Formats: sequence, C-alpha cells, structure tokens
Amino acid sequence: MNSFKQNLPGLVRQQVAAQLLALGLALWLLVVAAPAHAQAQPVVGQVTHLSGVLTARHADGSRVVLAVKSAILQGDTLITERETYTRVKFLDKAEIVLRPGTEVAVNKYIYDEKEPKNDSVAIGLVKGGLRAVTGLVGKRNHEAVNFDTPTATIGIRGTHFGALYCQNDCGGVPTPSGQPPDNGLHVDVVSGAIVVSNPGGSQVFSAGQFGFVQSMNVPPVIVPPSQGVQVTMPPAISSNGNNGTQKIGAAKLDACVAQ
Repeated sequence: MNSFKQNLPGLVRQQVAAQLLALGLALWLLVVAAPAHAQAQPVVGQVTHLSGVLTARHADGSRVVLAVKSAILQGDTLITERETYTRVKFLDKAEIVLRPGTEVAVNKYIYDEKEPKNDSVAIGLVKGGLRAVTGLVGKRNHEAVNFDTPTATIGIRGTHFGALYCQNDCGGVPTPSGQPPDNGLHVDVVSGAIVVSNPGGSQVFSAGQFGFVQSMNVPPVIVPPSQGVQVTMPPAISSNGNNGTQKIGAAKLDACVAQ
C-alpha cells in the first residue's frame, strides 16, 4: 500500500501528460489538417473583378476572404457583402457576375477538355442575383449545366442571362413600376435561351424575354418587357481596365448592363 501511495503522484503526472499530448494533437489537426482538407478540393475558377468584400465558405465549413486572382474551389459558396460586386471566370471560360447580398454555391464544376461526356456544372443561387455567360461546357453540352434556385432550376442553351431571387430583400433593385420586385425568381435573357423548370411546369425563355417564378409549385411565366426585372451591374464591372492591380475592371462582359 505504501508503495502505491508513493507512486500515485507519478501516475497523476503521466495521466496529465497524456491528456496534454492528446490536446496538442487535436489542436494540430485543427490548424494543419483542416486547411489541407479544404485545399483538396479542385480549383475551378478565379476572381477577376472585385469591388467590396467577398468571402468563400469552403466545403469543410471554413471561411476565407477573397481578392482579385483568388482561386475558387469546387464546393465553395461565394458570399458578397453589402455594396459588393464581383466577377468570376471558370475553367471553361464561363463567367458569372454577382450582385451585393448574394450567395452562390459552386456545387460541382467538372470540365473535361478531352471527354465532353464527363462535363458537369451545378451552380446554386441561394439568394441575391447574378448574370451568367455560358462557357465551353454549356456550348458543347447543354444538358451538363444547371443553375438551381429556391423556386426552379435553370437550364441553359448557349446563353447570357440574369437571375434574381427576392425574399423581401430586393428593395434597391430598379423596376419599371418603381416598386420593389415581387418575391420569387426573376429572369431575363440577353442571348441564347434558358429553360426554367419546377414541379409546377417548364418554360423556355429566349433572347429579349423576361420571366418570373413565384414559388416552387407555381409554373414559370413569361413577363411582358414593360414589366420585366433586369439584373443590372455597374459599368465598371465590364470595363477593360484591370491589369491585375485594380480591384475592379477587367475583360469585357458583353451586355453585362442591360439596356
């Protein structure tokens, strides 16, 4: 018994040392292993224009602040803050421009230059608005590209289109009536065509047309141009002035600002 009592402090020290070692290992995994896991996702695009604060939530839940030339990873959710506009170019030369207060999830972006059958692009508009121009994937394999929104899925047909999802948060968006846009999904097409589908039905929208989807179970409808809502961007977002040092302005995105 006396021998056990004498050894007790040593046993306690060993247990404390083991616990500290385990804690240190856990902290190391958080600091080192988590970023390594995030970077395991493939790079699928790059920020080419930015005015304001843009963050990315990686697939593992970690968040980073992005800048011009920052990489976009598959699985990233891009989040624009108030008064932020940004433009992203993807591997196949497709481009999207995001409005302030927008969340877009790059759920999947696979571009196989040699095997078009392997192409697969899935972009999710969680909130806010965007303009998108089709890249090589959409031009050679229409069915491989989809934009998901809370009320409908948008398929493309070699397209430049805009999409705006409102949920009591589009007060600053200009409309023909001067009133805030109705809640739901608004679309406009500059070139090509899109097909908008949900459980309520499906509708094709061609160049010059506008559309609206009130909710998931209400079919998409064509809206007269006099009542259509266009997703507009500031002129600077489509200027040719970016030399890699400016925060905004680079290669031109034709018709980015609707006329």
